Amino acid sequence: MNTPSAAPGTPATATPAGAPGTPAGGRGSLGPVGLVLAGGISVQFGGALAVSLMPRVGAAGVVTLRLLAAAVVLIAVCRPTLRGHSRADWGTVAVFGLTMGAMNGLFYQAVARIPLGPAVTLEVLGPLALSVLTSRRVLNLLWAGLALGGVFLLGGGGFGNLDPAGVAFALGAGAMWAAYIVFSARTGRRFPQADGLALAMVVAATAFLPLGVTAAGSRLLVPATIALGAAVALLSSVLPYTLELLALRRLPASTFAILMSLEPAVAAIAGFLVLGQTLSLTQSLAIALVIAASMGAVRTQIGRGKAAPLQPAPDA
Repeated sequence: MNTPSAAPGTPATATPAGAPGTPAGGRGSLGPVGLVLAGGISVQFGGALAVSLMPRVGAAGVVTLRLLAAAVVLIAVCRPTLRGHSRADWGTVAVFGLTMGAMNGLFYQAVARIPLGPAVTLEVLGPLALSVLTSRRVLNLLWAGLALGGVFLLGGGGFGNLDPAGVAFALGAGAMWAAYIVFSARTGRRFPQADGLALAMVVAATAFLPLGVTAAGSRLLVPATIALGAAVALLSSVLPYTLELLALRRLPASTFAILMSLEPAVAAIAGFLVLGQTLSLTQSLAIALVIAASMGAVRTQIGRGKAAPLQPAPDA
């Protein structure tokens, strides 16, 4: 069931805690946190599956299949309304789509050159930087610092042995991830349900299609490859993006960004289960630090009872 969006140019506001129809107390606050965690697990296992698909169509081919399949599924399920949106609404969803396409393209170029764990570890620095920039509480800065320490520990204390191009692609993906958080929140307030996400996915798929066709050509049409690409799209795009967009309507961007520090830990587990990568004692300690930081962020969010989400910047 679609709900009316805010008037054009007016940012939607979160429902106050304790308002009618809103769960009261801590249990209500855990809802969006659970959505973020479920999305993180899905996207990392989808990433591990995508690594196994790369020998067939390359990094650009995997991204193309992922975005196309996700766009088809989301449009079919959401059936977004095209009328009644302002120019600013369409501008927001277009930038959101281009950001998603760039984030996916850069990340898969990274994992084509460096292992999955370090790639995600570097990528998560983008959301962590966003958490520091947007947070207004000293406690959130503490959790961000703890998570950052765990991220670097998970990377072995340094990344000097990695392909420089892969490192650069991963850092670029992190910057796009931070932008994704901002524009996902804006899109979620301008479009009902997941309509904005579906439209943005069409933008991302359309923008990336020429790159994928140039790189992979007819290999994109092999039935087994299409099936694997659809599975990657479901795990890495449809489920996590939908869950995160819904969560961002009720979570402040700073808390959401710190929760993203769980991604390297989940990626390490997915790499072990799917790709046979082992976990060292140092990596296990890093995972513990990252989880501790995320739990601290959750407790901070619950303790506040009501936290103002990141508001969109005034539109031009």
